[in-house]
Amino acid sequence: MTTFANQLKAEIARIAKKAGRAETAVLKKSSSNYRSEIAELKRRIAALESAIGRISKHAGKAAKAAPAGEEKDKLRFRMDGFITLRKKLGLSANEMGQLLGVSGQSIYKWEQGKAKPRASQLPAIAAARKMGKKEVTAKLAGSSPIAD
Repeated sequence: MTTFANQLKAEIARIAKKAGRAETAVLKKSSSNYRSEIAELKRRIAALESAIGRISKHAGKAAKAAPAGEEKDKLRFRMDGFITLRKKLGLSANEMGQLLGVSGQSIYKWEQGKAKPRASQLPAIAAARKMGKKEVTAKLAGSSPIAD
């Protein structure tokens, strides 16, 4: 009788394992699907966050450039034009610096393209463009820089 009882126990265990495997297979499959879905959602979130970062960066630049853009259209600085202006007026770099209220070294740097004048200096440069040689020599004789 012990053989029969052992065989019955073994058969019951085998059938129970088989039923458990069928149930866990469904759970494993759905778990795998959920994991792949979660990974896809994480990739989409990362892509959207990077897109938001790019858009906000460009929007911030556009917002900053919009008000200043109008002034830059009116007053702009070109290295070649500045060199031509100084030669047209017949001034040395130091004299041009004295006229604009900056150092001669700043004038050299502007002409070499190593630096650009500040926005506060652009009105003085624009005023110098409108002046003739006589006005410039008169200003330099008075030695007061061009006011904004």
